Amino acid sequence: MIAAANICVYDAVTRLVYNKVAKMRILHTMIRVGNLEKSIAFYTKVLGMQLLRQKDYPDGKYTLAFLGYQPESEGAVLELTHNWGVDSYDLGKGYGHIALGVSDIKTMCELIQQRGGEITYGPALHGGTTWIAFTKDPDGYQVELIERA
Repeated sequence: MIAAANICVYDAVTRLVYNKVAKMRILHTMIRVGNLEKSIAFYTKVLGMQLLRQKDYPDGKYTLAFLGYQPESEGAVLELTHNWGVDSYDLGKGYGHIALGVSDIKTMCELIQQRGGEITYGPALHGGTTWIAFTKDPDGYQVELIERA
């Protein structure tokens, strides 16, 4: 019982340090893409994100593009990394999905399909309480949609 209490105290202190003292938050999630233009088009035109910034790094032979629903100063964003000369990636077994909260999942699924995207699952009731659906980007990365009130 003492060990469990110590863990709770440690967790509370850790959260305090990270949230209050260090002011930590998630900044972005990075994925590598084979065709930057197609990926930017998917995330902006199909999922409605904004291209926040993009920069070429000729010495490193790559380009970074940052996309999101709000400025980087206000929330986490998606970083697309395009390594020049690489057309595709093996997604591996470690990658799961990106999750996006939506207010009306059925309407969002219709919009995705109207904009050329594919709904690969759903919309479906998950666990009896939460509506979810999945789409995938041009590189095959899964994007989960979760209905939020």
